Amino acid sequence: MKNRTVLLMVAIAVAGVLAVSAAQNQPEKAQFSRTTIDLGVVVSDVEKAVKFYTQALGFTKVGEFDVSEQLAGDTGLTDSMPFKVQVFALGDDPSATKLKIMSIAGSRPVGNQYIGSSLGFRYLTVFVADLDKALDRLKQNGVSPVKPAYRLGGDSHLVLVKDPDGNTIELIGPRP
Repeated sequence: MKNRTVLLMVAIAVAGVLAVSAAQNQPEKAQFSRTTIDLGVVVSDVEKAVKFYTQALGFTKVGEFDVSEQLAGDTGLTDSMPFKVQVFALGDDPSATKLKIMSIAGSRPVGNQYIGSSLGFRYLTVFVADLDKALDRLKQNGVSPVKPAYRLGGDSHLVLVKDPDGNTIELIGPRP
């Protein structure tokens, strides 16, 4: 009985050492609470931008909030300029990517003819289930592609459109 107890204790100790060793050899993983990101876009005309992103692209408004002078200044978001943020999502999944649209007094446009015209985040990619339907929706809203759809391979195609401020939106999906 004593030998069995000793063997059991040794087996537990060895298992513990192996588990610790395996955990130490695993690459360190980032501890994110969500695996999607929210993206903020400062626009010149909120109404035009909202119409584009909802009617032409199909985003859904999911909320809005105000950023006070105090919060804007204390956090470094602006030089104490207050602003309102409207929040939109693709789909109704709580973890869906969010697009935050806002206008801030004094904002200036940047070069955005091409994605390399300026530094910074330069385009959004929206994956669609049917690119032809997405293009029809855009056309109904007066939005034309930059160039015809480009075949990436298989069923996948890519087309670029511009929002009212000239920001690039990349649509990727099949053309049935």
